[in-house]
Order: sequence, then C-alpha cells, then structure tokens
Amino acid sequence: MLGLDFIRQNLDLVRQSLANRRSDLTLDAFTELDAARRRLIGAVEQRKATLNRISPQIGALLKSGQPGEADAKRAEVRQLKAEIDALEAERESVEGRLQELVRVIPNVPHASVPTGDESANQEVARWGEPRAFDFEPKDHVELGTALGILDLDRAAKVSGARFAALKGLGAKLERALINFMLDLHLSEHGYVEVLPPFIVNGDALFGTGQLPKFELDLFKLTDERGLYLIPTAEVPVTNLHRGELLDGAQLPIRYVAATPCFRSEAGSYGRDTRGLIRQHQFDKVELVAFVKPEDSYDELERLTSQAEAVLRRLELPYRRVALATGDMGFASAKTYDLEVWLPSQRTYREISSCSNFEAFQARRADIRFRREPGAKPEFVHTLNGSGLAVGRTWLALLENHQQADGSVAIPPALRPYLGGLARLA
Repeated sequence: MLGLDFIRQNLDLVRQSLANRRSDLTLDAFTELDAARRRLIGAVEQRKATLNRISPQIGALLKSGQPGEADAKRAEVRQLKAEIDALEAERESVEGRLQELVRVIPNVPHASVPTGDESANQEVARWGEPRAFDFEPKDHVELGTALGILDLDRAAKVSGARFAALKGLGAKLERALINFMLDLHLSEHGYVEVLPPFIVNGDALFGTGQLPKFELDLFKLTDERGLYLIPTAEVPVTNLHRGELLDGAQLPIRYVAATPCFRSEAGSYGRDTRGLIRQHQFDKVELVAFVKPEDSYDELERLTSQAEAVLRRLELPYRRVALATGDMGFASAKTYDLEVWLPSQRTYREISSCSNFEAFQARRADIRFRREPGAKPEFVHTLNGSGLAVGRTWLALLENHQQADGSVAIPPALRPYLGGLARLA
C-alpha cells in the first residue's frame, strides 16, 4: 500500500504509474476526497477555536449577573458541539473512503522497469542451449502417462479439471524435487525453513496484496471464520511478522517454505488446460526476505540468482526476463520472471517470479524495524520468489531430459534424492 502522504506529494508520479501499468484507475476521486478531508479538518478546527473562545465567557457572564446572555452562549456552545460531531463523522467517512481507494492503487514501478505491456518485457540473461532432439519430443502428459507416473483422468474423477495425481516414481520425483530445493536453499543460500499454515485469514491476504482486489483468484472456506486456502507461501510467511517492530540488527531475515498452493485461476479458462502448467493445486518452494530499504535491490538480484541455481543444477535451459510495468503484479515494484524451455511448446514458460515489493506489503501488514535503540521506526522492504514452482519443474525435467525410448534421464544433482536412480523408465 502506498502512503497517503506519498500519494499527496507525488500525484503526477502515481498518475504516470497507473498509466504505465495500463490501469483504469484515476486519482480524481482521491484528490476530491483529500480536498474534502482538508476542508472538514479546517472546519472542525475553526469551530473548536470558537468553542474555546466562547466557553470561558459563560462563567464570566453569570458572575456579572447576565444569565440571559450566558444561556445564549450555552446554546451557541451546544450548536458548535453538534456541528463538530457532524463534521467529525463526515471526516471519518471521507477518510474511510480514502483508505478504500488507496487499498486498490498498485505499487509504483521502480525506474528501471520497462514501460509497456507484456510485449515490452525484456530478456536480461539466458542460460543453457535448448536441446536438439534427433526424434520428435513428446510433452509431459504423453511421457508421464506412458510411464504410469501421471494420471489426470482419475484426478479429474476425484476433483474435476486442473488437478493431477502423481503415482509411483512420479510422486517420488515431486518429493525429491522439493527436498533438493529445500536443501540447496538451506545449506548453500542460508535460509531458515518454515512450515506455515496452509489456511490464512483475510488480514494476511490483505497484508501481501491479494485482498481486496484479487478475491476471485482465491479458494475461500465456507464457514463463518472468513478463512482462505493459501495461493502461495508468500502469504503466511510474510505475515509471520505482521504488526511487529523488528530489531534492525536481525535484518536480513530470509525464510524458505515448501507448501501446496491453491488458486481458482479465475478468468484463465481455456489457457494452458493441458497437463500441469496451470493447476488449481500445486507445490511450490518459496523464498521470502525482509531487508533494510537500501538493501532490497541487491537482495532481488541475490534471490533471483538463487532460484536460477536450481535450474542450473537440474540442467534446464532458462532465461531471465524483466517484466514491464503493464505485466507486473499489483504489489511489485520490480519483478524478474525465470522462464524454462519446454521442448513440446518450443518456447520458454514461467517457472519462477521474483519480486521486490519495497515497503508496499510492509505498510499494509505494519512490519517495521529500528536501525538502533531509540531510532524512528521504518518500514522494512519485503521480497519473495519461487525457488521453484515444483510442478512446472517436474514437467520441464521430463520434457528436457526425455529419451527416444520414452524414458527420462535424471540429472546427477537429483539422483541422491531418488536413491541413486539415473533414469525413469
């Protein structure tokens, strides 16, 4: 969330940000409400000043034997108090509408972010060469079904479309990937593992920016508690420190969590409906960091490179893409997508999204720190990224390491997690 003072002092910047993001929002209502708020505050202060001037006069009039004039002043005081109460109520209403408006204004993109829609995304780097097959490569659905490790039909019987059942070595491969990623981020990258709740309240989703704007993308439980299934571990892990004042000496704080994720995929019908690309339920290893403001862009590079390390160890060709203003998430100030090569589609597809939110989430979730005892509290900067989306890694591994006979070679880095297995066959 942007601060009210920031918006007031940077109206042109925020307007340009909305335009660059291809947003339909304007600041007309904000400026009108903000002007009304200032007018109401002024009107209240004016009446309070009059009240402070008149009130002492009542006693003086009574002492001087002028009860009629004192009664008139009492009536004036009652009128002023009634007007102040009405104006205060109106001010509170205006401020509530201002807050509602501010809640749906997206973050301001960093100056380095490309301007435009998805077509303006910029490739920053590329690693690995897409494999030249001497046979026609199959997609992961054909491969997984033939190997008996992927069953979409029975999953649909149980849960409907966009669910999958992994069986045998398919389930073991999913678990192996999770453990491989966790071990890499824990032992080499210095993260602290967290196993958070998979169900969260509305305050947590507001803190990270999913509510109120993106409620249709969530799975909401039907009881009276207003709880939701998590769309990503970013939500519970970031909110572990909601409402806290952190010791600056503790920063940076870095967490890694492996969780299932649940998304309704509202509005995405007809897109990527085959296989594991876009599921209602999937596993993901998430990286979350809390840092001082001056460190957050170095942290973004660090976090992104750590997600890239997973792809390199698994020998999966990928590219890093800087998202343009019109393609970034609501809360992000800058985002890199990592896109893995999929032979069946002959293109790169997103497998990780790494973002710096600056103070946007911290302001919504009230996460602050002190640089030293007695110093003024400041908002931390928060970051997160997929390290990686496990289902998409699973399918990318099958497609990139498939063999002519339908088997799949296991990269050496992953073999210890599969009992030394070198091939799925």
